[in-house]
Amino acid sequence: MSKTKYTVTALTVISAIGVAFTTSYEGTVLKPYYDSGKVATIGTGTTIYPNGQRVKITDPPITKKQAAEYLQFHMNKDAQRFNKTLQGVKLSQDEYDLYMDFTYQFGTGAWQQSSMLRNLKAEQYVQACKSLLKWRYVAKKDCSIRSNNCYGVWTRQQARYNKCLEAQ
Repeated sequence: MSKTKYTVTALTVISAIGVAFTTSYEGTVLKPYYDSGKVATIGTGTTIYPNGQRVKITDPPITKKQAAEYLQFHMNKDAQRFNKTLQGVKLSQDEYDLYMDFTYQFGTGAWQQSSMLRNLKAEQYVQACKSLLKWRYVAKKDCSIRSNNCYGVWTRQQARYNKCLEAQ
């Protein structure tokens, strides 16, 4: 794991390891299903197709190739807005990847309002890592409580937190 930090630019992209991390936690389901927030989802966490249409539970199944293409499309699109929020911030590739994964799961709006971003801009990297653990709710359910049926959200946050601390 490299701890070398580089200034984020418009050209910074998620690594293959970062995409694999996202894929491992999102999972890939080829027919529409409801995620833990009761949002129609397909592929590897896709809720909106590249053409802008929302996924509907009645949509036909997709292929693994389409799932990978949708994921890459959305990560590239998210990276454009994500990178703009990080002007002048230095991150290692591992940090970039885990915060991009957060953005993929919770959205760029949540990222832009997050204490993680505020802490990164203030160069408070450990505090930014700790801020990850605040994001444990889905549909007003505390996902750190196993019986709330969204425990995967919490385990993913813990994995991000641990990777984040390792990068410091």
